[in-house]
Amino acid sequence: MKTGDNVLISPEVTHKSEWTQGTVIEVEANPFVGTVISAETSSGEIYFDKEYQFKPAM
Repeated sequence: MKTGDNVLISPEVTHKSEWTQGTVIEVEANPFVGTVISAETSSGEIYFDKEYQFKPAM
């Protein structure tokens, strides 16, 4: 994933009932936990977590 990609954010991260759509705003290579993705939703909410909590939006 790279900045600007459209993604779906896991309900484990957002605490919502369904996957939430967002746009990647940062990709961080964290030496302790691996790749960390930050994504912003259309309503301005920002979520971040490990890469496996995000999947490409179709």
